[in-house]
Amino acid sequence: MVRFEPLGQKMFTRRNWLLRCSILINIVVILYICSHVMIGNGSGFTGSNTFFIQERGLDPAQLANSDQLVADKLQPPPPPPLISNDLQVPPPGANVSGGTASVPAAPGDIAAPLAQNHTAGAADSPAVPAVVGNNGAAAAVSGTAESAGFVNATANDAYIVTGDEKDLNERLETLLNCYERDYKPEILQRGDFWVLKNYVRADHGAMKCTESITYTTHADYTFLDNLIPLLERWNAPVSIAMHTPGTDYQPTIDAIKYLRNCLPGSHLVRGLTTFHLYFSTKHIPKQVVKQSEVLKTPYNCTLPPPYFNVSSGHLYKSQKKLLYPVNVGRNIARDAALTHFILASDIELYPNPGLVKKFLEMIARNEAYLQRKAPRVFPLSIFEVEANVTVPRDKTELQEYLRNGKAIPFHKRVCASCHGVPQSKEWMAANETEELSVFHIGKRTGYFRHWEPIYIGTHADPHYDERLSWEGKSDKMTQGYALCVLDYEFHILDNAFLVHKPGIKILQKDNRRAMLAGKTNQLIRKIIYPELKIMYGVRQGCIV
Repeated sequence: MVRFEPLGQKMFTRRNWLLRCSILINIVVILYICSHVMIGNGSGFTGSNTFFIQERGLDPAQLANSDQLVADKLQPPPPPPLISNDLQVPPPGANVSGGTASVPAAPGDIAAPLAQNHTAGAADSPAVPAVVGNNGAAAAVSGTAESAGFVNATANDAYIVTGDEKDLNERLETLLNCYERDYKPEILQRGDFWVLKNYVRADHGAMKCTESITYTTHADYTFLDNLIPLLERWNAPVSIAMHTPGTDYQPTIDAIKYLRNCLPGSHLVRGLTTFHLYFSTKHIPKQVVKQSEVLKTPYNCTLPPPYFNVSSGHLYKSQKKLLYPVNVGRNIARDAALTHFILASDIELYPNPGLVKKFLEMIARNEAYLQRKAPRVFPLSIFEVEANVTVPRDKTELQEYLRNGKAIPFHKRVCASCHGVPQSKEWMAANETEELSVFHIGKRTGYFRHWEPIYIGTHADPHYDERLSWEGKSDKMTQGYALCVLDYEFHILDNAFLVHKPGIKILQKDNRRAMLAGKTNQLIRKIIYPELKIMYGVRQGCIV
């Protein structure tokens, strides 16, 4: 039998339903209005108690175009963001992960030197003459100030905070509360390695920890053709650890002398670069010159550079089948840096010019931001460019390279899924701005759990595990785990990036390295990872 609901009860039910809907709509409207009021009152830098950085969002048009920028590279740059250029970080506890992946950060490659990857540079740079070796054959000089796309810097251009920027320096001293470090030469032992710290020192002398940022890196002498191109763009202190076992010692010393005296950019090497040497206790050079004597005998500048036309196969390391102790070099160079902020990177990765000054200015104007409890580092996006192009000087030029296929995210053709950076596509789509700021705050979890960022950090950040080699791969994964467990925030900078020396890499089979990688993975899994869990603890989502 069909039962009919009374008309009065039915009308009461409808009125009750309409009343509930009306209340819900009113709540939504009130929340919407409150959110706009809060945003209006909270953006921008208005004083010492206000967050100065705002995580940049993109309007729908930009997000729609971001995939197209990288994929078909046919559309012009998207319109600028609607949100203010002064970025404001989300409050502690907010969701700071997410984004899409494509920009990697991986260990530098120990490969053949750059040689002829650079083309003609600035018009006012002197021409690079050919040099004649002992056999009478002419050889082109690589690694000079002629390198295309680099800053035509002078010694006075080096970015170290001076009296002309007294206010900035004083503000940084107040905010950072760092301490000065010793600049004297030392002979040290580090595990199974001898270390000649500050063996060849830069002319900048002892400096305050707030004065600049130090680029810390590592190499053998076959990679020193990258030093002047790096300095022309970085234009600030460099601390480099040179691996010099056995007979590699003398050509390394000769290469340092050549770079300091024989090239148009030698003033940058003398003024900004400090060299440290290290070698295994089982492979000590037959003779090591005292630090006070090492530069007394000059190099003959009519000879080719010691690193010219020398491959890794010529090295003592290769002949003795030694592994390259990449993390020993990283830690030596980092620990020797005089400044509070350091960029631990690889010598083949060139930063965009002006980064140091803009970064310090960003820090100086953001006092409240530095009071955030979570530890933080500032990653840089990384790219590769074709061998026959100049290295892009700013983000706008980089975007043009991405559109026409002259640039790609780093290691895209080697292992596109191996590295991911939060909000990478949005970063590539967002237009360049005048000042440096934080584009997005990410975490090393979820899709990005294998991320190996290269970043501006400090001496307080975890070290790299010195049992890992370059040949075995995964040399930065254990440090990444420590950063994750310590709940580091990764404050990705909007207009800062690194570009690998020209030449896009492709995947090449290497049976020996694959075998060593397998052994390294076993070492990490069975020995290092259990140690890390004891020393740093565990956190959900953090893996090696």
